[in-house]
Amino acid sequence: MTIHDPITAKRRDLIGAGQEALTSFQREFERLHDDFNTGLSRMGVGAISPRVDICETDKGIEITAELPGLEEKDIEVSVAGDVLTIKGEKTFEAERKDRNYWFGERAYGSILRRLALPEGVDAETVKATMAKGVLTVTMDKPAKASARKIEVKPA
Repeated sequence: MTIHDPITAKRRDLIGAGQEALTSFQREFERLHDDFNTGLSRMGVGAISPRVDICETDKGIEITAELPGLEEKDIEVSVAGDVLTIKGEKTFEAERKDRNYWFGERAYGSILRRLALPEGVDAETVKATMAKGVLTVTMDKPAKASARKIEVKPA
């Protein structure tokens, strides 16, 4: 014989309804997030921004950027004034009939990263190499501005 407890049954119903509401909210939030990112991509705002390391060496300045899956021909590096720009495009593999994707997190699309360089960097010394998906940009250190004491004279 089963004893029916209306309070426990009601509590169980509320927990089930709460879980269902939470799952529904999560689905709606993910849909809004996807719609927002799609809109940004269409406006050109959603460019992939590669992660970089910037360090000073004995010889100059070295910038490394992670660009997995890309080759030299896919990347453009330029210097304008005191800004280094890394641009590229990571394209999706052609659709394959033998694959049905269940899940995909890899990013595809435009790649863009702009970095401020120290004042006085000579653009002619900037060099870029690519190996194993890592872009390395090197440049000479800018000449240090010499400081001097200015004598103040009466007018």
